[in-house]
Amino acid sequence: MLLKAVLLVAFFAVMLIVGFVCRRQASDVSGFVLGGRKAGSWLTAFAYGTSYFSAVIFVGYAGQFGWKFGVASTWVGLGNAFIGSLLAWVILGRRTRLLTQQLDSSTMPEFFGKRFGSGALKTAASVIVFIFLVPYTASLYNGLSRLFAMAFDIDYTWCVLMMAVLTGAYVLLGGYMATAVNDFIQGIIMIFGIILVVGAVLNDNGGFMNALITLLEVEEESGAGLSGPFVSFFGPQPLNLLGVVLLTSLGTWGLPQMVGKFYAIRSESAIAKGTVISTVFAFVVAGGCYFLGGFGRLYGESIEYTVSGTPVYDSIIPAMLSTLPDIVISVVVILVMSASMSTLSSLVITSSSTLTLDIIVPLGEALSRSRSAKHPAPKDTSCIQERGKLLCLRLLVVFFIVISAAIAIVQAKSSVTFIAQLMGISWGALAGAFLAPFLYGLYWKRTTEASVWVSFGGGILIMVCCMWAMFTGNIFLSPYFTSPINAGFLAMVSGLVTVPLISLVTKAPEGQKVDSMFSCYDRPVVTHASVALSGEEDQ
Repeated sequence: MLLKAVLLVAFFAVMLIVGFVCRRQASDVSGFVLGGRKAGSWLTAFAYGTSYFSAVIFVGYAGQFGWKFGVASTWVGLGNAFIGSLLAWVILGRRTRLLTQQLDSSTMPEFFGKRFGSGALKTAASVIVFIFLVPYTASLYNGLSRLFAMAFDIDYTWCVLMMAVLTGAYVLLGGYMATAVNDFIQGIIMIFGIILVVGAVLNDNGGFMNALITLLEVEEESGAGLSGPFVSFFGPQPLNLLGVVLLTSLGTWGLPQMVGKFYAIRSESAIAKGTVISTVFAFVVAGGCYFLGGFGRLYGESIEYTVSGTPVYDSIIPAMLSTLPDIVISVVVILVMSASMSTLSSLVITSSSTLTLDIIVPLGEALSRSRSAKHPAPKDTSCIQERGKLLCLRLLVVFFIVISAAIAIVQAKSSVTFIAQLMGISWGALAGAFLAPFLYGLYWKRTTEASVWVSFGGGILIMVCCMWAMFTGNIFLSPYFTSPINAGFLAMVSGLVTVPLISLVTKAPEGQKVDSMFSCYDRPVVTHASVALSGEEDQ
């Protein structure tokens, strides 16, 4: 117990020290939200990866999908690495950095508003972010409850409050840069932690081959007669596995807290390095988490079950870890705390900056213009306005942390739902609404405002119908889409199809304005010969 406490206190101390050291870089809005767009490759890559993987992945998703698919759930981790990280950086990284700087946008809703010339789009996107990031944020706390109960016998409420206060402290102090530096430290803990945990669990089961042989004998409940379903290449449910891979991988392309990392990256070389670092990070962390979850059925006698006999998926990973040595459990607690706090800090900055910069500030500016028309201001108030924005950002950080913590505590006490459902609904709604218009908006000048509205409405409608089906016991379209994971996949595909179709049949945007925006891609730059060949040598 002393060892666990010492490691936890040391971890907390480092996080607070980083926040204090980075406080000067959060002295204005750009510094607080984007770190002044000066984050290097390692910081950005680790910030991207740690925002991607949280306790939801380690405890909720790894346990649930490992139970359902066996070791084939490792495909989810590989998809996260190569689709959610590698392709995301290659396809979105440079163009996002260039176009958001050209448009002077700091948030995804602000990007939509300026890219398509619509304040209403910006407001709608801000509302969607606010509504669906809150349950996502609340779900981050849940993975800690069982682990802390196992390691410290601490009530879940105190666990939530401890995590909320610590995360709020360093975010308020240092803003984005404190979050990025802490993400880097937390990412290193996650990498070494997952390697240690996977090795310890396999060793506890007699090694890799013995664990596979034991898992080979486990039969599927459906009685389909499959031979060794949980050690097969694609598992017992390949189609459902595909839906999980695509939602958790392709879905990141439309999540504001993930895409926002590309706004802040510093240079071309940082993007190239960050692509490699982020992919390796995801391969180790996500691949390790889902591979570990694949052996969850070896602990079927130790986990919890509902009254109907369904496994409590959030109990699977803690059951796997409960028999390990104290030092390993200590590392796991720090690992999951790191994963959750890094994602939580990213989400609260995204939520607070979106609400402040896209709704509150424009509303305040409109009221200010109305007053100044009657009573002209005698002096420049820009400095006061900047301090006001920073104060608003910090107050909203506190607000989001408090409300998400309250929801997490209420949800746990009332047992409304479990981790993967909360995250799946939020992830599906955000990715379904934003992925297609953001992707097409970066590459295709012909993308229209009307198509963006259709994507917003379609993505939200699909997930709302899925929620309705979940809580009423009805079927949405088919049993396959009753799952929020598969419904989220449907929402993304729907947007990718409807945005180009609607764009082609609606009025094209004004060519001169769009050309001016896209001119950032054609701007000539000077580079070193080690990076690019000169034109004379090509002739």
